[in-house]
Amino acid sequence: MKFDESGFEVRENLVAPAIVQTLLAALIQQKLEPLRGGIRRIEQRVPQVASLAKSADLLSVAGQYLSGRPEMVRAIYFDKSPDHNWFVTWHQDRTVAVSDRFEADGWGPWSMKSGAWHVQPPIDVLQQMVTLRIHLDDATVSNGCLKIIPGSHTQGILSNDKIQEKVRQEQAIYCEVAAGGAVIMRPHILHASSKSVVSIPRRILHFEYSSYKLPEGITWSA
Repeated sequence: MKFDESGFEVRENLVAPAIVQTLLAALIQQKLEPLRGGIRRIEQRVPQVASLAKSADLLSVAGQYLSGRPEMVRAIYFDKSPDHNWFVTWHQDRTVAVSDRFEADGWGPWSMKSGAWHVQPPIDVLQQMVTLRIHLDDATVSNGCLKIIPGSHTQGILSNDKIQEKVRQEQAIYCEVAAGGAVIMRPHILHASSKSVVSIPRRILHFEYSSYKLPEGITWSA
C-alpha cells in the first residue's frame, strides 16, 4: 500500500547510530523530567535536537511527503520507561501551534497552552503535514511502540464515536522500529500506544513538518 493510501510507513536506519548516541547523551545531560504528554519545544532546550530537526537530511525526507518546502511545525520528546509509563488512547493529532491568533474559515477552536496559541486547522492543512518519529531506542510491542489504523487519515476529522467504530472494525498495525529508524505518518492518522511491560526504555523525537503557507506575519510556534 502506498503512503498516500496507508498514511504511514516505517523507515529503518534513517539516523546514523553515532547521531543517536549523541542525541541520547545530550538529552540525558539535561536531566529532563519525563512527562506523559511529552516535552514540547525540545529543540529550544537541546541544540543537538534542533540541528537534527532542521538538518538538510531530515528536511529532504520530510519533503518527500509534502508538495512544497517543509517547515518544522513542532518538536516533542517522549521518554517512556518503567518509572514513567503510560498508555495513549486512540486519537488523531489535529492541532497546531502558531505565533498569533487570526481569523480564517475552518480554523478553531483556539486555546492558549504553554504560552502559545493552539488551534485545530482545516483538514487540508493536516493533509499538508507529515510527522517523523525518530526512535532513539528499539521500539517493540513490549515497550509500547506506536500502533496505527492504516488509511484512517482519509476519513477526515473523526468524532469519538467514529474513532471507536474504526478501532472495532479495522486491524491495527504495530510499528516496531529499531533505534535510528522512524515512523513517518500523517498527523491525523488514528494512532495509540500501550504501556511498556519491560524494562527497556522507549525514547522518541517527534518532529512535525508542513508545506502549508500560513497567513502573512504568522509563523509556526513549535
